[in-house]
Amino acid sequence: MDTPQLAEATDPTLVLLTVEEAARRLRIGRTTCFALIRAGELESIPVGRLRRVPADALAEYVARCRAQQRAA
Repeated sequence: MDTPQLAEATDPTLVLLTVEEAARRLRIGRTTCFALIRAGELESIPVGRLRRVPADALAEYVARCRAQQRAA
Protein backbone atom coordinates (compact mmCIF):
# COMPACT_ATOMS: atom_id res chain seq x y z
CA MET A 1 0.00 0.00 0.00
CA ASP A 2 1.49 3.34 -0.93
CA THR A 3 1.79 6.19 1.55
CA PRO A 4 -0.67 8.71 -0.04
CA GLN A 5 -3.55 6.21 0.11
CA LEU A 6 -2.71 5.30 3.68
CA ALA A 7 -2.58 8.96 4.65
CA GLU A 8 -6.01 9.55 3.09
CA ALA A 9 -7.48 6.53 4.84
CA THR A 10 -6.31 7.74 8.25
CA ASP A 11 -6.89 11.49 7.76
CA PRO A 12 -9.19 12.51 10.66
CA THR A 13 -10.43 15.58 8.77
CA LEU A 14 -12.25 13.57 6.11
CA VAL A 15 -16.02 13.67 6.51
CA LEU A 16 -16.94 11.04 3.93
CA LEU A 17 -14.86 7.98 3.19
CA THR A 18 -14.84 5.64 0.25
CA VAL A 19 -15.81 2.08 1.11
CA GLU A 20 -12.16 1.11 0.65
CA GLU A 21 -11.00 3.80 3.10
CA ALA A 22 -13.64 2.73 5.62
CA ALA A 23 -12.54 -0.90 5.25
CA ARG A 24 -8.90 0.08 5.82
CA ARG A 25 -9.81 2.00 8.99
CA LEU A 26 -11.79 -0.97 10.30
CA ARG A 27 -9.02 -3.36 9.19
CA ILE A 28 -11.48 -5.48 7.23
CA GLY A 29 -11.77 -6.37 3.57
CA ARG A 30 -13.65 -4.31 1.00
CA THR A 31 -16.15 -7.13 0.41
CA THR A 32 -16.86 -7.43 4.13
CA CYS A 33 -17.37 -3.67 4.33
CA PHE A 34 -19.88 -3.78 1.47
CA ALA A 35 -21.65 -6.68 3.24
CA LEU A 36 -21.95 -4.60 6.42
CA ILE A 37 -23.41 -1.73 4.37
CA ARG A 38 -25.88 -4.04 2.61
CA ALA A 39 -26.96 -5.51 5.96
CA GLY A 40 -27.55 -2.02 7.36
CA GLU A 41 -24.90 -2.47 10.04
CA LEU A 42 -22.66 0.27 8.66
CA GLU A 43 -24.20 3.56 7.54
CA SER A 44 -23.47 4.81 4.04
CA ILE A 45 -24.90 7.42 1.72
CA PRO A 46 -25.08 7.67 -2.05
CA VAL A 47 -23.26 10.57 -3.67
CA GLY A 48 -24.31 10.44 -7.28
CA ARG A 49 -23.37 6.95 -8.43
CA LEU A 50 -20.83 6.59 -5.61
CA ARG A 51 -21.22 5.12 -2.13
CA ARG A 52 -19.62 6.97 0.78
CA VAL A 53 -19.36 6.13 4.48
CA PRO A 54 -19.59 9.00 6.98
CA ALA A 55 -16.42 8.99 9.09
CA ASP A 56 -18.41 9.05 12.34
CA ALA A 57 -20.36 5.95 11.24
CA LEU A 58 -17.25 3.85 11.89
CA ALA A 59 -17.13 4.82 15.56
CA GLU A 60 -20.87 4.17 15.87
CA TYR A 61 -20.47 0.72 14.31
CA VAL A 62 -17.60 -0.18 16.65
CA ALA A 63 -19.53 1.10 19.69
CA ARG A 64 -22.55 -1.07 18.74
CA CYS A 65 -20.32 -4.12 18.29
CA ARG A 66 -18.71 -3.54 21.67
CA ALA A 67 -22.08 -3.09 23.38
CA GLN A 68 -23.39 -6.30 21.80
CA GLN A 69 -20.32 -8.20 22.94
CA ARG A 70 -20.66 -6.90 26.50
CA ALA A 71 -24.34 -7.90 26.56
CA ALA A 72 -23.56 -11.44 25.42
